[in-house]
Amino acid sequence: MTKSAQKRSNTFGFLGIVILSTISMVWLFWHYPVSTFMVTLVVLAGLGISARLARFIQSDSRSDLTHR
Repeated sequence: MTKSAQKRSNTFGFLGIVILSTISMVWLFWHYPVSTFMVTLVVLAGLGISARLARFIQSDSRSDLTHR
């Protein structure tokens, strides 16, 4: 398999996953709007907290390296 064919396959796979995710989210929001909204907020809050913790842990490890 050539690199261009593999790249095209990866692109189609990515687009397939994004389309499937979009369709499932729209279907869930159409049938269960309140619970889908609440779960979406919880997931986004979890991602935000994870990003802040990762930034804190990374900056903490950098300061440990400069002190040694």
